[in-house]
Amino acid sequence: MMAITGIGSGLDISSIVSALVEADGAPKSAQLTRLERATTEKFTALGSFRSALSTFQGVLEKLNSADLYEKRSATSGDSKTFSVTADSTASVGSYDVQVFNLAQSSKVALRGQANATDAVGTGTMTITAGDTSVDIDITDANSSLAGIRDAINAKSADSGMSATVVSDPNGGGGSRLVLSSSKAGTDNDISVAVTTDGADTGDLASLAYTPPATTDFEPTAVDPLDPLAPRVISYARDANLSIDGLSISSASNTIDDAIDGVTLTLKAAQTQEDIDAGTSINLSVGLDKAGVRTSLQSFVDGYNAMMKSINALTSVTSVGGDDGEPLAAALVGDSSVRSVVSALRTEMTSVARGDVRILADLGITTQRDGTLAIDSDKLDDALDNNFDALSGFLSGDDGLMGRLDAKLDPYTKNGGIIEGRTNSLQNTLSGIDEQRERLELRLNSMESRLLAQFNAMDSLVANLSSTSSYLTGQLANLPGVVRET
Repeated sequence: MMAITGIGSGLDISSIVSALVEADGAPKSAQLTRLERATTEKFTALGSFRSALSTFQGVLEKLNSADLYEKRSATSGDSKTFSVTADSTASVGSYDVQVFNLAQSSKVALRGQANATDAVGTGTMTITAGDTSVDIDITDANSSLAGIRDAINAKSADSGMSATVVSDPNGGGGSRLVLSSSKAGTDNDISVAVTTDGADTGDLASLAYTPPATTDFEPTAVDPLDPLAPRVISYARDANLSIDGLSISSASNTIDDAIDGVTLTLKAAQTQEDIDAGTSINLSVGLDKAGVRTSLQSFVDGYNAMMKSINALTSVTSVGGDDGEPLAAALVGDSSVRSVVSALRTEMTSVARGDVRILADLGITTQRDGTLAIDSDKLDDALDNNFDALSGFLSGDDGLMGRLDAKLDPYTKNGGIIEGRTNSLQNTLSGIDEQRERLELRLNSMESRLLAQFNAMDSLVANLSSTSSYLTGQLANLPGVVRET
């Protein structure tokens, strides 16, 4: 507002009105500001409180799963030879494994040609690997090794077969069409049959191939008398191994039907020296104690993180000396916080039936600051001697984790206690905005009224001053009036 100085009275009406309006509105405005700050702090604090409880509930959910206590750990005595996993159906035990050879797929190099771009011939190539067969039509447009390769790859993409062209220094610098199959296991060797229409179709028949019968499965050596002859790069064969002396063959290097609930993934064969010496590799299946231990550590860490958050939200901090007013966090004395902490502590100290009755039996105890700590030796003893009792103590609706979750759920769920309180606080904040609007309207009205009153007064004073000046002049002109010199 522009400054308005009374013409008649000489008063700074604008400043006077502003001071009166500010004095009238300041107490209410300060009250609303304090209420808004306190409400906002509590709103934010309740959000943090709910978040801390929900995060801890996530930890409880993992420990409340019965599957956690039924898991099995499986270890290989030589992870470079095979890896192993086990599910909950696997029996605890130990096995001796020997790996004689891995499963492999077929790969052959067909008869060499002088140049990859020269025409070989036309007709139909039938490529077979086990029970998979693909017919490739070879025309003048694709009769070179490069063209045949592209035709094979275009048509056999879903069959697991592929083709490449490689230079063969052993074949006098010529090129070869190399066929590969992804289908491992005995009787899945690649063979190639060629048919022509009987006309002058070139030398496509030279690419026909029948795998030789063999028992050693070694790659074919270069024939010095015919270096362009087709060669076997690898035979298709089963993996061969033994488990506790029982021979096992598999078309795959992943074996899940030899031991119930156990899956072996073969990575390398043992050396011939180890095989001849009868050296075996240990495979052991046991209870997943490490997994349970990790989960219990997560429980302790999660509880401590929750309590750290709660302590920060309910702390009282001294400021200055003894006369300084302490700073209180937003949830000091909050009933919801007290109820949650009390309920959790009650459940954690309650005594159950069985070999594991309280958390202290697992080496988990409460410290003086309210946090939890684990005695590793005591936990190891419980895992070694009372593992079967853990599921009943920790999981299920009647287990500790289920009971703790039940205490938290009324506060954290949608429509729960905390959400109801935050909605109420949100309504309070909305009400503060409405009160500020009403205060602003009232102060504007008051300002207008005071300006009108002061301006009326100023006009009256101006009129009175004018009348006074007129009367003074008239009196001065009356006869007999002595003027001062």
